[in-house]
Amino acid sequence: MFYSKKLKKFKNVRHGFFNREGGFSKGLYKSLNCGFGSNDKKGMVRKNIERVCKKIGCNKENIILLNQIHSNIVYKVTKVPKKKLKGDSLITNKKGIALGILTADCAPVFIYDPANNLISAIHVGWKGAYKQIISKTLKKFKSRGGNLNNLIAVIGPCIDKRNYEVKEDFLNKFIKKEKSNKIFFSFRDNKIFFSLSDYIKQNFLKLGVKNIEIIKKDTYILSNNFFSARRSIKNKLNDYGRNISVIMIK
Repeated sequence: MFYSKKLKKFKNVRHGFFNREGGFSKGLYKSLNCGFGSNDKKGMVRKNIERVCKKIGCNKENIILLNQIHSNIVYKVTKVPKKKLKGDSLITNKKGIALGILTADCAPVFIYDPANNLISAIHVGWKGAYKQIISKTLKKFKSRGGNLNNLIAVIGPCIDKRNYEVKEDFLNKFIKKEKSNKIFFSFRDNKIFFSLSDYIKQNFLKLGVKNIEIIKKDTYILSNNFFSARRSIKNKLNDYGRNISVIMIK
């Protein structure tokens, strides 16, 4: 499990970016697979999530996980919903409600507003970032009286640019949107690579959030011990587990 140095300073916030260590799953999903969307045994996934809740210090009934769809849909929650919400961003100011995000190369992103005691957990892949999920989430903070200058944003472990190869149409899509987006791409050996974390960071900076931390752990590299969709596809595996990241107000 990895922590944000910035969030660690606040005793009323619990959080963690979990890799695949410390769970019950076997085989492809060894060991802390928290994705019900995988083909892992549901009982194992449930036990893994319970272990995560214990680590964070929340009741296992009080963790919210989304049906993530690479969207810009944001929910402000005050209680655990009866049905899983479909979207990619959660916000709450309620104590004891844990917000969880599942990833396997995409970025888990946390936002904390110390003045209003408001937290957010966001699933940010390239599609969500492109569709401005960061902007949509920050609008909710502003509507609650938040000053964007006071926010803390943490970009969790995700695939690094060195391993995020993309096609030319991907590059063209981003440059068509904004020419300056070319800075998030690098070129070597006739291949194109994209920096997701830098693109997310720039989204925050443009909107006035300057207190930003990036957890520099590449999920693709096996030794970092994260689940990685891209690595699994490269190795011709038929499925992969999901990493979980959780934040909660105590």
